[in-house]
Amino acid sequence: MPVKRATRTQHRRHEEAADWLLRQSGTALDPTEQAAFETWLEHDPENRRVYEVARRLMGEASAAIRSDPMLQASDRSPHSMAKPLLGCLLALAIAGAAFMLMDGPMRFRADAIAGVGELPVVTLADGSRVQLNASSAIAFDETDDHRTVRLLRGEALFEVARDPMRPFVVEVGDLRVTALGTAFDVRLGTDATDVVVTQHAVRIDFADDQHPSLRVTEGERAVIDERTGRSEIAESDTALALAWTRGQLVLDNTPLSQVVTEMNRHFSGRIVVLSQELAQRRVSGTMTISDTQAALNFVERALGVSTNRIGPVIVIRN
Repeated sequence: MPVKRATRTQHRRHEEAADWLLRQSGTALDPTEQAAFETWLEHDPENRRVYEVARRLMGEASAAIRSDPMLQASDRSPHSMAKPLLGCLLALAIAGAAFMLMDGPMRFRADAIAGVGELPVVTLADGSRVQLNASSAIAFDETDDHRTVRLLRGEALFEVARDPMRPFVVEVGDLRVTALGTAFDVRLGTDATDVVVTQHAVRIDFADDQHPSLRVTEGERAVIDERTGRSEIAESDTALALAWTRGQLVLDNTPLSQVVTEMNRHFSGRIVVLSQELAQRRVSGTMTISDTQAALNFVERALGVSTNRIGPVIVIRN
């Protein structure tokens, strides 16, 4: 339950920050609104942080729009309101598009983001280290009595600094992964969450009361189905599971659809599979995931398929 409450709180905060930004676009707040806005900012330090992130992102786009001479040249006579209105609508559309292109919605929520093809290492205030897979994102919060990281997208390897007085918890979807003096990898997939423990152990708790907690120890892997909550724990080769940290991907009878999902983390365009039947074909072996062309060559040889590039899109077909 705590995970769901936290998620609703985060969403409400983002909506409130966006609402205050819209209220201030073009006109100043009246004294009553200004007082309410300042009260909202002071209510929670996180309110101010989220608002500043959104303001910075939208401000960059708005500054570019204001400097555009074509938009500034609109006829502002009282008899012609169509052009200024059209200019405002165009400005809003451009700002919205820029916000999406800059990954604004995720930057709104995240404290650290890995770009396409990046594998950055983030050191938290407590000394814990987090290595992000490409196109992954996290948010983190530390207080005197807890350390919480939210995996918002992708995959991350956690090396936890010892602090018996403050539990280290990774929230991913409706799951809470608590470190028991450990190092572990968490991957948020489309249909399932994977947790691989490389040192010591973790405890996995569910948001509802229908599933018991899981204990996963060193050398084990837990796979939890997001839809049903069903889980499976099995032995895992941790060196192979963490091959992504070396720019590699180890495949064992893996569907092509899953391979393409990983490839897209490292490609600035989009890789698509032409048919569902082809997407379900299985691949085994080791590929260099950090090199898109090398990865495509591997898939072509392994499955006897062809690839075609159309601008920023690569199509895989029989």
